[in-house]
Formats: sequence, C-alpha cells, structure tokens
Amino acid sequence: MSEYNKDYEFQADDFVFVQNNKKITDKKLDTKPTTFFKDALKRFKKNKSSVVGAVILTILVALAIFVPIISPYDIDTVKTAEKFLPPKLFEAGTGFWDGTTSKEHVIYDSENGVPAVSEKYTVAALKQSLVSIEIEPEVTYIDTYNKYGTGGVIVAATDAKVDNKDIFLSSKPIEFTDKGKYTLDILFDNEENFGEGKLGEYRVYLKSGDREEDILMIRDFSHDYSPISFDISEAMKEARLKSTSASIVFDVKSSSSAIQYILIKSLKLSGGDRAKNLDVLEQVSFDNPTEMIGVTDLASYEYWSCSGRKGIHNSEVRYCDYVMDEYMLVYGNADAVTYSATELNSWIEKGWCMYNYKVGPESFEKLSNECPIDVVDSQQVLSVTKKLSSITGRGWGYHKLGYESMPKYIMGTDASGIDVFKRAFAGFRTSLILSVIVFVICFSFGLVWGSISGYFGGTTDLVMERITDVLSNIPFMVVITLLRLHFGATFFVFALALCLQAWIGTASRTRSQFYRFKGREYVLASRTLGSSDARLIFKHILPNSLGTIVTYSVLLIPGIIASEATYSYLGLGIEGTYSFGLFMSNNYAYLGVYPYLVIFPAVIMALMMVMFNLFGNGLRDALNPTLKGSD
Repeated sequence: MSEYNKDYEFQADDFVFVQNNKKITDKKLDTKPTTFFKDALKRFKKNKSSVVGAVILTILVALAIFVPIISPYDIDTVKTAEKFLPPKLFEAGTGFWDGTTSKEHVIYDSENGVPAVSEKYTVAALKQSLVSIEIEPEVTYIDTYNKYGTGGVIVAATDAKVDNKDIFLSSKPIEFTDKGKYTLDILFDNEENFGEGKLGEYRVYLKSGDREEDILMIRDFSHDYSPISFDISEAMKEARLKSTSASIVFDVKSSSSAIQYILIKSLKLSGGDRAKNLDVLEQVSFDNPTEMIGVTDLASYEYWSCSGRKGIHNSEVRYCDYVMDEYMLVYGNADAVTYSATELNSWIEKGWCMYNYKVGPESFEKLSNECPIDVVDSQQVLSVTKKLSSITGRGWGYHKLGYESMPKYIMGTDASGIDVFKRAFAGFRTSLILSVIVFVICFSFGLVWGSISGYFGGTTDLVMERITDVLSNIPFMVVITLLRLHFGATFFVFALALCLQAWIGTASRTRSQFYRFKGREYVLASRTLGSSDARLIFKHILPNSLGTIVTYSVLLIPGIIASEATYSYLGLGIEGTYSFGLFMSNNYAYLGVYPYLVIFPAVIMALMMVMFNLFGNGLRDALNPTLKGSD
C-alpha cells in the first residue's frame, strides 16, 4: 500500500479554531451609501467661498422679492419736496450715514444767522435743521450784488462802447415843501484805477426842469471827492426855483481815453415835512450801497436810475461751514398754516382730533397721526354769528406729506423723491426675473443643441455650427432694434431678443465637452454592450460634462442683468416697468453731485456678479462625477 493510500485517524485535538475567541461576522461598512446629489452637496459645503456666495445671493434675491412688497414708501409718485435726500441709517449728528449734508464756504445770512441755502425754506426751518455752523472770521469783498452782502460803494461809470457821452445817476423826483429844512449829505470814495477805468470828473445838482435855470448846482464839475453837506431849503429859496419838485443828479463827464467813474459810499436826505415825504426820503437815502443796488434792481430803478453802467464795489459778505439735517429740513415742524372751520370739523368727524372753539386753542387734542397739525396757535371767530371761522396751527412736515412718522431712506432719494433702496430692488427684481427666464430657456435649448451637435458630429455638427455662426455674428443691437420697431419695447420683446443669441455659449460649451468625453473607454464599452444613443448622452457623457457646463451657464444670469443695464443706458432697454439698468442710467447724470444714487445700485450689481462667480465655481466641483466620494 502506497503512502498516499494509508488510512489516517483524526483526533479532536488535531483541529484548533483560529478565531475561537472572536465573533465571526462581516465587517461593518465604514461609510454609508449615498446619492450623487447628496455627495455633490457635501462637496459644495466644503467650499467655504462658494457657501458664502450662495448665502449672499440668497439674501439679495430675498431682498429683491420682499423689499418692494414690505417697504411702505411709494415709488410711483413724483415727490418734489423729498428729492435728493441723503442716505440715513443713524440719527443726525453721528457723522456717518446720518442724513446730513456738510458744505464749506457757503454765503452766510448775517441778519438771520443761517447759511444762505435756499429761499424755499424759512429761517425757522433752517435754524431747526442746523446740526452745526462755523462762521469764517474773514470778511470777503465782492464786486457783484448779493442779497446777503452789505456795505460797499456805488459805482456809476461811463459806457466804454459810447464815446463822449456823459452819464447820469438820477433819483426819483422829490417834493421839497416849505415846511422844515432839507439837508443833503454825501460821502465819496476816492479809490484810483478800479477795474478798467479811473476816477472821473463829476458834478452834483438838483434838477427841477429841462431848462438850465431849473438846475441848482451843488458841486460843479471837479475831482473833489470830499464829503458834501448841503442845505437844500436855503439854496432853493435863494435860487427862486419855480418848481419845488426836483431830482438829485450825479453827472459823470466822459473821456475817450478811459472809462470814467465815481464811487459813492452813502447819501442821506433828511428834514422837511416828514409826514408827507418820509417814505421817499428814506428810499432815496442809503447808507448801505449793496441794499440800495438790490432795491433799485428789483424795483426797476424806481428810486434811482442810471444812463450808464451802475454796480457795486467792495460789498462785504461772510462765508460759513455747516452741517444740516436734510430730513429735519423737509419733514420738521411746518410753519403756521390757516385752516378753515370746515377742514377742522372734518378731522373731528374722522376722530383725528378734538377741539372746542368756545374754550380756545388750549382745548385742541390730537388723537391720530393723520391730523396735519400738532398745535393750534390761534382762532378766528365771526363777529356776527359768533361761530368759528378758521384756526392757525403748526405741525410736523411729514404729516402734511402723508406720513405717520418721519421717513428714513437708508439709500436716500433720487431726483423724483423716490426711495432708492426700494426702487433699486424693484428694478433688481425685474432684471432677476428676466435673467432667470432667459437662463432657463437658453440653458435648456443650448444643452440639447450642443449635445446633438457634439455627439453625432459629422454633417450634423457642420450644419448646426454654421447656423450658430450666422446667429452669433448678427450684432445684438441690430436684433433688439428690429424687434423694438416691430413689437415695441416690452419685457417679453427684450427677453426674446436675448434668447435669440444667449443660448449659443451654452451650446458651444456643451459641444466641446461631448467631443471630449464621447471617445472615452467607458462610453465605448457601454456602446459595445448595446446602450442607446439617449443612454450614452444622458447617463454617461452629460453627467461628466455637467460641472463645466453649469459653471459657465450660471454666469449667464449676471451677464443678462449687465446686458439689460447696458442697453437701458443706451435707450434700448425695457420700458413701462421697473428696470435695474434703467434706474442706474437715469441717475448716472447725478454721479458727480449725488454719487450715492449710482454707488449703491452699482455695489448691488458688483456683489451679485462676484457671488454668482463663487457660486458657479462651487457648483463645478460639486457636480464633477470624478470627484465623487472625495474629500
């Protein structure tokens, strides 16, 4: 018997369990099964910049949706009183984003103690709105009339265009009665070589008629600029003038060599029958030449006329630097306004206030913010019927404008008084809706077109590429212009114009990706096993191409918004609705004066485009199948 045919007897001790003390089972899986999209979301969340981009985009979209709905401010009505209000987030005086404006070297209204800002605001409103004011210590001298100037000297000069013609500065005729004593006092200035001329030869006289004997000479032609003090009453008695009515005349002799002028500091006419001539004497007299120039100019030379050139020299003005609360200026306490008894009774019937005219103004009680007044100052009662005729009251300006509380525009207002914040996001919503609609249409069509062209290739690809070449080479401006001419400048016409060409980029990117992946081994293996064209396209090629395609296509949205802004600026955008681009183009003219009108919307657009770029990069990595399961 061979060795291999021997019988062996096995004992129990011959066998030893290797895992005698261990539990025999399958090992637990270290990872849980997942889907493609769960894995994509996991990879997306690891890209911190893309997450930030997605969060900010979500906030911008939410603002575009809800701000036009929630904001109480009207953006359809022009509100002239509220135009160009600065942005306000904090209270006035904080120095930042507080609704104030600060200006330097502004003319100071010394009489009222306020900057000379605008005549449409009362002195009380300006004082109420001032946050701070600093008056420049130096006095500035100017040679033009300014209503806030003072002092200076009157300039009466010959005309350079007319040779050898004397000029006359003549007052209104004055009735010199025999009651009292009339005195004329005149002060001159002897500044040489002022402007283009020089001190000239002059005379001063009273003129009561056109004849030579009707002239009462006060000072004959000379270069004497010493003060004049003249007793008119005594001189008229001695001259025995037939008429007691006369004008004060300054006669400046012309010269062919240069312009001739005289400088008058003040003129005072006093005495006489003050009960009769008081107004005339005061108006003809002047110790403030700047004021005199303003009165005569505004009153069509009612008291003084000049046959040559008349102006002001060395008028004194002061300048100041100030900070002003523009919101208090517009919405602050209104001036006293008179309201009829009918208006008051209508407020009482509506439950806005209570008032008992038999008690008086102190009985007024405000019950609702809709009541336009806060305080009743006085009342008028009819003397016959003893019934209330009217009341005079004051109230907050915002009540008169229809607000229950003082508005606060965090981005200011535009030239129409419209809230920039609400208007910007209303336009952004329109632009966003436009871009999403165009994106969905163009992405879907471009994906199908590019897939067919790239997958089949050959003649199919050649024909389809020539079609895209023709469409892409037609200038978009031509397309939008033709469509506007035939169908109008509506939202859908602009969307159609964008859709005609915006899909070409997606189709081209999809075609190149299909050329890249359709020759790979896994595609050839699947084709060998009998997979259909549809399965090869949508199961094997498209998923691997999707990351790059989506990244490129997502950027269509900010690109479409930018295109809308560009063509709206050129006047080829959407009309009849709110538009982000149209809003920016309307405010571009104010960039140098009110930069916030363009800066805030521009920041929104720039932020949106950057965040879309970050978001698209995250999608590219998240949708890349080759990274599935990677950290």
